[in-house]
Amino acid sequence: MTHTELRRELDHLATEAFRAELAEVDLLPTLDIARLMNAEDTTVPAAVAEQLPAVAAAVDGIAARMARGGRLVYAGAGTAGRLGVLDASECPPTFNTAPGQVSGLIAGGPTAIVDAVEGAEDSRELAAADLDALGIGPDDTVVGVSASGRTPYAVGAVEHARALGALTVGLSCNAGSALAAAADHGIEVVTGPEFLTGSTRLKAGTAQKLVLNMLSTITMVRLGKTYGNLMVDVRASNDKLRARSRRIVALATGAPEDEIEAALTAAGGEVKNAVLVILGGVDAPAAARLLAEADGHLRAALLAAVAGGRG
Repeated sequence: MTHTELRRELDHLATEAFRAELAEVDLLPTLDIARLMNAEDTTVPAAVAEQLPAVAAAVDGIAARMARGGRLVYAGAGTAGRLGVLDASECPPTFNTAPGQVSGLIAGGPTAIVDAVEGAEDSRELAAADLDALGIGPDDTVVGVSASGRTPYAVGAVEHARALGALTVGLSCNAGSALAAAADHGIEVVTGPEFLTGSTRLKAGTAQKLVLNMLSTITMVRLGKTYGNLMVDVRASNDKLRARSRRIVALATGAPEDEIEAALTAAGGEVKNAVLVILGGVDAPAAARLLAEADGHLRAALLAAVAGGRG
């Protein structure tokens, strides 16, 4: 694509539109600028709300595949790629996901997380190679993320993944995007022109973060990684998380501190197992067995424990 063609294409994107009424924003007092930005940001949740049916449909598809052992992979360039890497990197400590179960690909590789890698976002071939390195298959899901909805790396990732039989999701911030059209599930959160013309790290980036939060979090809820709104699969890898583990067990069970400590010790620090020990009245080995039989769903394991106790 020539520079002229690319400029013409950008001119038609809502995320690139110029806001004439903000042309002298730099002359305003700082507090007024902050108020304007804040007012812009308040429009994002409503734009996301319009896409909730599409988000829910995507989550159901992702969860079904992950329940069979599939993986969730985000792919994007620049801000979109960094947001995918961020969401993926937070899944292991929050949900105790296995290595590689949720991952983020960014055009240009890890270097691009902190430094721009020139030309990387323009390569469909690079996206295909990155996915091939992961061995993407039918049980996996690839989520292409691009504010414009035209970024070759994101579109190429979705097209290649779909050809490999994977489920695909296209998350963009423009209507009628090539990315959404290429995917099984298109999610187009139309956030409109940015406060700074074309700076899609702003409203578009916020919208993408909100949707990625939902894709990963609700998928994990569907996979039994939570108990109500408690993170019972949290990995206690530091002092703060160890304290949080104790608090989660307390909130889930209402048990006294000594009983919580004993259950966590017996369960090797596993929150979900400790809750089952206390509420199900079983020992740690039985809790582990019941959870395995219930595919990690604590509620189902609790029902089995109670039924077993009655039997």
